[in-house]
Amino acid sequence: MRDENCIFCKIMEGAIPSRTIYEDEDFKVILDASPASRGHALILPKEHCANIYEISEELLAKAAKLAKKLSAHMKEVLQCDGLNLLQNNGEVAGQTVFHFHMHLIPRYVGMKNNDLLNWTHEEFTAEEQDEICSKLQIKA
Repeated sequence: MRDENCIFCKIMEGAIPSRTIYEDEDFKVILDASPASRGHALILPKEHCANIYEISEELLAKAAKLAKKLSAHMKEVLQCDGLNLLQNNGEVAGQTVFHFHMHLIPRYVGMKNNDLLNWTHEEFTAEEQDEICSKLQIKA
């Protein structure tokens, strides 16, 4: 299923050009058009799903396996010193294209924007943490 208004769906059908580094029946992996670093890539499922809440568990598992494979390949080929795997859900979380995707962002010692994902830490009381923990607990 595709969304005719989705830029990533348009990339899948070839209406928008991209630099593809990997493709299989489920995914297309492209270099980000506005990269945070050398080699910044996006894992795009060919099936349109807006976010992690909509993607099937099976497809999500395949995306994780692909992320591991590509991360190792990037480390070897690009000689990066580290790598961020980033996936945003919802506008408030930084999602700007509402088609599930994972960012693979190679990191290099001394690169200018290594603090790209730096955030300040919030403080919570022990009681607040206990309440949050209690609300979030689920049975396996």
